[in-house]
Parts: sequence; C-alpha cells; structure tokens
Amino acid sequence: MWIQSQIDFLVLLKNTGPVAKAVLITLLVFSIWSWGIIISKVLLLRKVARESETFWKIFNKGRTLSEIATACEALRFTPLVGVLNSAVDILQPSSEKTSPAITSKTGMTATLTQTNTATLQRTMQRAAASELTALEHRLIFLATTASVAPFIGLFGTVWGVLTSFMGLSNADSASLKAVGPGIAEALIATAFGLLAAIPAVVAYNFFVNNIRNIGGQLDELQADLLAIAEDNGR
Repeated sequence: MWIQSQIDFLVLLKNTGPVAKAVLITLLVFSIWSWGIIISKVLLLRKVARESETFWKIFNKGRTLSEIATACEALRFTPLVGVLNSAVDILQPSSEKTSPAITSKTGMTATLTQTNTATLQRTMQRAAASELTALEHRLIFLATTASVAPFIGLFGTVWGVLTSFMGLSNADSASLKAVGPGIAEALIATAFGLLAAIPAVVAYNFFVNNIRNIGGQLDELQADLLAIAEDNGR
C-alpha cells in the first residue's frame, strides 16, 4: 500500500504542469542550499564551542598576553582569539616593556602602551564585530528561505487551483475525479514550500541564539582586557 502511494506520488510529480515544475524546482534549490548552510554551520559552531572552552582555560591560567596568544595559535575557529590578538598590539607583556607591570583579576600581568583605553576598546569592538559578521555569513539566506519559500509554494498552489477550475469549467461533467489530480498537484507546491521553510526557520533561530551567546563571551573578554588596561592607567 505504501509503495503504491509512493508510485502515485511520483507519477503526480511527473505529470505536473510547467509552472508547477518551475515552482517545485525553485523550492528544491532553496531547500538543498539551506541544508548545505545548516550542516556547515552546525559543524562550525561545534568547533567554535570546543575551542572557546579551551580558550577560556588558557586565558584563566595564563600570566601574560604573549603567553596566552602563543598558546592560542592552534585555535583557528573561536572568535575569542581574534579579539585577543587585536588587543595584543596595545596591551604588551611586562617582559617586553620597561613600564611597571599590572596584575589583573585573573593574575595576568600586562602593561599599557601610549594608546589609551578608549582606543583599546574601539579596536576590540571592531574585531568582535568582524568575528560575529563572519559567523553570521550566509544566515541571511536561511532567513530569506524561511520567509519566501511558503509564498512561493502558495503561488504554486493558487496557480494549480486556478488551472484546475479552468479545466473543470471546460469538462463535460464536474466530479471529484476530474478535479482531484489538479488540486493534489496544487497542494504539492505548498507542501514543498513548508518543507523548505520549516528547517530554515528552526536552524536560523538556533544559529542566532548560539551566535548571541558567543557575542556574550566576546563582551566578557573585552571587559577583562579593559580591566587590565584601566588598572594599568591608575
């Protein structure tokens, strides 16, 4: 019974009109592209989560910025490293400067260059924004798929119902058997639209929440580094 239903469904897809086929192909492209983005983002965020956890262990145990930066060279995915590196040129290890060393709340020592803390803050904010923008890359396509795919499917449905009733008006007799295939063809477009949109909207919300959490970690790192700079300026 299930095999027969599957065969009927494939036959129905094969017999769809040119407009319906164009709609279904468009939705299929949206769906495949969305799933490609979803899989790649899931793998990326897993790596980011693992490396971020490692970064905080290194950061909390490190004594100098240069020591931490060197230990984090192998971390290629977490955006925390990018923000740290942006501050290294401003906050330098005490061993490389003649000015007095300052110990932060984490036990790290650092000295402040002639550039003030406001410059440090702007530099880290630009680095954090750049890192978050990189993580958000291609998410706009998921948002577009989530909002546009149902309407594309609805267009295919409306077009299919319209053509079905136009054909019914020219038929010798009106019956469910005559109009049924056309209605089924029309509803397929809506089903494909929902199949493309639902995973996209779920994945988009999931990724946005994860990136927001990463943004919170970036803010925490900036606050720690600014505390070092402010202590040094006293």
